[in-house]
Amino acid sequence: QVQLVESGGGLVQPGGSLRLSCAVSRTGFDIIPMEWYRQAAEKQRELVARISTGGSTTYADSVKGRFTISRDNAKNTIYLQMNSLKPEDSAVYYCYALKLATTSSYWGQGTQVTVSS
Repeated sequence: QVQLVESGGGLVQPGGSLRLSCAVSRTGFDIIPMEWYRQAAEKQRELVARISTGGSTTYADSVKGRFTISRDNAKNTIYLQMNSLKPEDSAVYYCYALKLATTSSYWGQGTQVTVSS
């Protein structure tokens, strides 16, 4: 069974930083983590950042200049470096992955990020 293992969430003060990680739980590289989403309480899940297999990135306007998504191909892991965090960044962050050459996709279990003084 494929699992996306997320880590790095927690409680941080405004202006602080966190780094999230998302790794695939099994060997093989046909499952490719691609995107980070977040869902705040009583809000819809939204795309935060995307990274292609070639390294091209896109970001939600609300996080541009503060968040950086990156990929370690050798570990089949993606990261989300979050700087200058704001209370409105508080949410559960989810990793999303695709299976190559199929329409299958996978979600991580989510990791809570809370920005509060």
